Amino acid sequence: MTTTRRTILVGSATVATGALAGAPTAQALTQPAKRQRPTVVLVHGAFADASGWNGVAARLVRDGYPIIAPPNPLRGVATDSAYLASILATLSGPLVLAAHSYGGIVVTNAAAGNANVKALVYVAAFVPDQGETLLGLQTKYPGSKLNETALDIRAYGAGVDGYIRKDVFRDVFAGDLPRPTTDLMWAGQRPSDVRALQEPASGSPAWKAIPSWYLVARNDNVLPAAAQRFMAQRAGARTTEVNASHVAMIAQPAVTAELIKRAAG
Repeated sequence: MTTTRRTILVGSATVATGALAGAPTAQALTQPAKRQRPTVVLVHGAFADASGWNGVAARLVRDGYPIIAPPNPLRGVATDSAYLASILATLSGPLVLAAHSYGGIVVTNAAAGNANVKALVYVAAFVPDQGETLLGLQTKYPGSKLNETALDIRAYGAGVDGYIRKDVFRDVFAGDLPRPTTDLMWAGQRPSDVRALQEPASGSPAWKAIPSWYLVARNDNVLPAAAQRFMAQRAGARTTEVNASHVAMIAQPAVTAELIKRAAG
C-alpha cells in the first residue's frame, strides 16, 4: 500500500508507467507456468552417425526443443544399450527418444525402467520383443537387400565389422538421395560389429510400458516395410507412412520432426 500511495502522489504519468511495468508480474501470478518441453534424444543406427539427424534436429531446435544426439557405439546390443542407458541417466526432466534402424533395439532396451522417458519414436527402426534378434526381424518378411553379398567384412581386434559395399550402398541404404550425397555417406559410414545381428534383445521391452510412435518407410531396402508395420502394430504405435528409403529421417526430415513433436505432446 505504501508504494501505491507514493506512486499516486508523483502524478498520473508515473501511475501509467507503473501500471505497465507491473502488468507482466500480475499476469505471471494468474497464468499457469509453461509446460517444460521434453529433451529429444536422437539415436542413430548402423552404417551411419548422428549427422543423419541434422535435418530433423534443426527443425526441433528452431521450435524450441532441447536435443542431444549421442554416438551409438555399434559394438553390440548389450553394450550399446548400457551405454545409452548411462547417458539417459544423466538427463533430467521428460525425455522423448527417437531411434533409426538398429538404434531401435538399443532404445528399446535402454529406456526400460527409466521414468523420465515419456515417448518412443521409431523411424524405419527395429522394435524387438524380448529374445528377438535384428536378423530374425529383418528376414521375417521378404524384400531386404542387406545380405551377406552386400557387405564388406573387415576384422578388427577380436571382432568383425560389416560395411555396406560402395557399389550397392545407394540402392540398399538411401536410394532417394542424390548420388554425391550417398557417396559421402558411404565413405563416412560407421560399421557395426556383425555379432550384433544375432544378439537378442534382453528384458521386457520399453514399448510395453511407454507410448510409441512409428514412421514406416515404404521403399526401405534394409528393413522391409511389412516388417516395420508388423512391429509397429504389435507395439501399439501410432503409425505414419512415408515414401522414403531406409534413411527416412534424411529424405523426409519435416515429416519425421512433426512425428517427434506429436510424440512430445
